[in-house]
Amino acid sequence: MMDRGVVVVTGGTSGVGRATARAFADRGHPVAVLARGQDSLDATEQELRERGVPALGISVDVTDRDGVDAAADRVESELGPIEVWVNSAMVTVLGEFRDVEPDDFDRVHDVVFRGTANGTRTALRCMAGRASGRIIQVGSALAYRGIPLQSAYCSAKHAVQGLSDSVRSELLHNGSAITVSEVNLPAVNTPQFDMCKNLLDGAPQPVPPIYQPEIPAAAIVEAARTGERAVNVTFTTTRTILGNKVAPGALDQVLAGTGYSGQTVDRPRQPDNNLHEPLPGDHGCHGSFDDQARETSTQERLRFSPLGTGALAVGKIGRRVGAAAIKRVV
Repeated sequence: MMDRGVVVVTGGTSGVGRATARAFADRGHPVAVLARGQDSLDATEQELRERGVPALGISVDVTDRDGVDAAADRVESELGPIEVWVNSAMVTVLGEFRDVEPDDFDRVHDVVFRGTANGTRTALRCMAGRASGRIIQVGSALAYRGIPLQSAYCSAKHAVQGLSDSVRSELLHNGSAITVSEVNLPAVNTPQFDMCKNLLDGAPQPVPPIYQPEIPAAAIVEAARTGERAVNVTFTTTRTILGNKVAPGALDQVLAGTGYSGQTVDRPRQPDNNLHEPLPGDHGCHGSFDDQARETSTQERLRFSPLGTGALAVGKIGRRVGAAAIKRVV
């Protein structure tokens, strides 16, 4: 990643996207945020400029392919060449698959998967002439392990993971220096749980343990610096992905017993949702779970320590050796 290159963050006005936009701005990067709601765009743009960097907020739905293309052209015209593109836009609906309206299910896929595909395609177009750049997919442990009551979101994130693998291999085949990184998140305290469409009996909550959005934001900035293929944020994500590889059937049983109660909390339900239209106002970075959200992670502290940096370098060498061995076999 070039020093202080232009960064685009879709879904950059709340939650992890907002924290990510702040983190890049704090490092001196001009930042453009793409989102639907004008109130939150205006607030985010002002906040980023107060951090001392050029900023731009553009109202666009990421499902609008032409709109995303036009937004990128405006960013490059007003701020400069896009060096980093972060796909963070999301919406969701909580409820059993059989109860979710087909149009609502499709809407989640349109935003989470097709919106990511649109952003990735646009980023590749903008970066192709320079043959370099970073594309960051904000993923999830749920891209590898589906859980009950979130079939739409989980399946869309699974699709993003497959898309990223395909595009990454194509870029390598073409000798491109553009990288595609997945940053897989644990449960995060974002406003989304106050805005999602909810079919449950109680109010929704992230599956504990819950982390503050600044933790994944730091990992996203680091992925933009290194171009690392995949970053699993916190041991919760690492454990979930590994556990699903080792004993997926056991996790089925565990989630059948705990996956319902773990996603609801005893508090008033929100009457409105942002699934099809943005909600008015600025919803900020944190959700309603500041009282229990963790502000630190041992794994993430290790990632930024000299020991963690050394382990990352060894891991990269190991992957290169492994890839060469596979190529010889094939």
